[in-house]
Amino acid sequence: MTHLPVAPKATTFNDMEIRDDKAMIRILLAEDDEAMRTYLARALENAGYDVVAVDCGTSALPHLETETFDLLLSDIVMPEMDGIELAQRCAEVSPMTKVMFITGFAAVTLRASREAPQAKVLSKPFHLRDLVMEVQRVFGLPEHARL
Repeated sequence: MTHLPVAPKATTFNDMEIRDDKAMIRILLAEDDEAMRTYLARALENAGYDVVAVDCGTSALPHLETETFDLLLSDIVMPEMDGIELAQRCAEVSPMTKVMFITGFAAVTLRASREAPQAKVLSKPFHLRDLVMEVQRVFGLPEHARL
């Protein structure tokens, strides 16, 4: 019996066919605020992403060293290791992992843009739909956020 490759499942959204590629995308979320971490992880999972959520940079680093992630989504201001240092370490141990920062501090946004210019910075507060759309843009997916 010959098995033919199966194309990814497609769903229809606004009369547009969208491949279910998001299911393959793994996101490492580093956010020290427990409520925000839970909220963001749930939104990304509902949008079809595989999410591993941790509470700080020092907890994220072992995951980056032993697992494969497509995106590091990190708060910038965190105890122990901030998001910028985490992104720098990520570049060393997992150079193919893209980086996106989330922050509520304008001055920190400027520092992030200077020290990690390749990273996208999303300023708090933001709507979950905006977060999902930015993640989709990073991977060149259609920008229809479904939560």
